[in-house]
Amino acid sequence: MTTINVNIDGSLQFIWDDQLQPLLGLGTPTVRCASHVEPTHDGQWTLDLSPVGGPVLGPFRLRGEALDEELRWLHDHGF
Repeated sequence: MTTINVNIDGSLQFIWDDQLQPLLGLGTPTVRCASHVEPTHDGQWTLDLSPVGGPVLGPFRLRGEALDEELRWLHDHGF
């Protein structure tokens, strides 16, 4: 599910989805990372949400599981 927030100043805020790339042409975009998904020494994955003030989660067996959790966490916390 994609949510696009329209701020009071008219700016848009959304979690990146390649299908939304055309929106970048509407103004001067600012893109920032919400997390870091990193491998562990034993081949698992951690999700570090500190760029948005969140926790470090994991380990996850698959990188895709960490990415799915990133989206869940961001939606649950109003991003």
